[in-house]
Amino acid sequence: MNDEKNIEEPGMGAVAHAGGVTFRVWAPHAQRVSVVGSFNGWDGARHPMQADARGIWLGEAAEAKVGDQYKFLLTTERGELSRIDPYAREVTGSVGNAIVHDKSFDWKEDDFQIAKQNEQVIYELHVGTFNDEADDTAPAQFEGVLARLGHLRRLGVNVIQIMPVGEFAGDRSWGYNPAHIFSVELAYGGPLAFKRFVKRAHKMGIAVILDVVYNHLGPTDLDLWQFDGWSENNRGGIYFYNDERAKTPWGETRPNYGSGEVRQFICDNVLMWLREYHVDGLRFDATQFIRSVDGSRERGLPEGWSLLQWINARIDEQCAGRVTIAEDLENEERLTARIGVGGAGFGAQWDGNFVNPIRQAVIAPKDEQRSLAAVRDALLYRYNDDAFRRVIYSESHDAVANGRSRVPQEVDQKDPTGWYAQKRSTLAAAMVFTAPGIPMLFQGQEFLEGDSFRDTVPIDWDQNDAFRGIVRLYRDLIGLRLNREGSTRGLSGQYTQVHHLNEERKVIAFHRWEKGGPADDVVVVANFLHEPQDGYVIGFPAPGVWKLRFNSDWQRYSAAFEGHPTADVEAEPGERDGFPCHGTFALGPYSVAIYSQ
Repeated sequence: MNDEKNIEEPGMGAVAHAGGVTFRVWAPHAQRVSVVGSFNGWDGARHPMQADARGIWLGEAAEAKVGDQYKFLLTTERGELSRIDPYAREVTGSVGNAIVHDKSFDWKEDDFQIAKQNEQVIYELHVGTFNDEADDTAPAQFEGVLARLGHLRRLGVNVIQIMPVGEFAGDRSWGYNPAHIFSVELAYGGPLAFKRFVKRAHKMGIAVILDVVYNHLGPTDLDLWQFDGWSENNRGGIYFYNDERAKTPWGETRPNYGSGEVRQFICDNVLMWLREYHVDGLRFDATQFIRSVDGSRERGLPEGWSLLQWINARIDEQCAGRVTIAEDLENEERLTARIGVGGAGFGAQWDGNFVNPIRQAVIAPKDEQRSLAAVRDALLYRYNDDAFRRVIYSESHDAVANGRSRVPQEVDQKDPTGWYAQKRSTLAAAMVFTAPGIPMLFQGQEFLEGDSFRDTVPIDWDQNDAFRGIVRLYRDLIGLRLNREGSTRGLSGQYTQVHHLNEERKVIAFHRWEKGGPADDVVVVANFLHEPQDGYVIGFPAPGVWKLRFNSDWQRYSAAFEGHPTADVEAEPGERDGFPCHGTFALGPYSVAIYSQ
């Protein structure tokens, strides 16, 4: 493997300057390379390039300027090949031409800093379907997301996580089939629109995290495939493994993490998003297929693991304060361990130990099928002994697709906006916002968006009005999670104790705190039973009045809710559940109450 420090090549691709444009491209097996474009009549004889010992070709074109279209023309053993620049910041389409791009942008006054991890609330969205109100076949754009930022800010969200926006085949996609990872999808508005979006989100106090895909590329519309004509075993050539390691669940296009040039290519892409687009962090898709061949520990890819370590180290050195999140879902604690002790250095990872048991606990059709022991374990799971090394959720793009639906739909297929769907989906949401971890919503979850996620079906914003009470429920939960009223600091604290668990009555209670004491200690009680709980007694950490801060059965949240008479609790001396005091309360069916002093 080449040393990354020695192979770094600033200015790969097209760099515009006062004297024209400088072009660089890596093509070690090409016999000749020239740059062709709108500035030279696409004539391969006009601007030949020269190669160095590593196969990086350099050329200058005084006639070229920002906005010109171009390609690289490679003479190879396979004949003449026309290729889009792998580093192109802008393209005319996934199978079109590269465009000489002006990277400059007015970032003045954009000194935004993302919230601390224990104070983040993430909202995952897909640009193409988030606010698609046009009556045509085109997907929504960044402008449509901008139009709804006010909704997200009122909801209390302070981090948006955007599904991948690298140029992909076609106009509609989840984004996990990147054809050109340095170029922003034109159907979404392109690079300038994305920069404007990030700056506007920052101005409204909202961070932007971008989903990136490095476990595979393409596999369609992929100019990187056999880029300079060379390959082995009829596989992908210089950018890919050319043996069995090429295979992934999405195609045989796994990048060659053992190649210094490919490692640099991926790392340069990471740093581009952070520097040129000012994104506040990155979510790495399916890291189990970067660190291993097949997602198992038995067939590891050491060079994939070292790549993740190197990238996170570079981010820490050059972009301090930015966050990285791994989507691995294999309970690999080393992902979020420090690099110095052999970890990969991610700040957090999506937690399958939370989403699966919580969803099962509310989706199960019969109360006796709900395991509160599984709920307890989901609440208490930690990576690296840190509550905020995990992202927790009940809905995500994966959790509500691929044969699965939104939680309300899973609860009641026949009536996904009825009483059962409302009660049990909000029960799951209350677990998300009261459990230790970084809470995340998926687009439309706050107004009972139904069915499965598809990239052709926009979310229904009419439901935002129809279920404004449920939206308020989410807003109240987020406000408590972020301690907006100064009385629930413990919900963003490190510590959790499940002190009461009754499988027969389906009641679980847990204590959240940071330092303890009034305005910090929080007690959360959840009823996973179809029936209300009256005269129910649990332990409390201290005597006195425990104020009811939230009752998910409140009738203002939904006309369908009973509004069971849940009230403040007077905790009296007398040991219960390991606490020195106890109190009696009532709680509605499938409901959650939050108490603090």
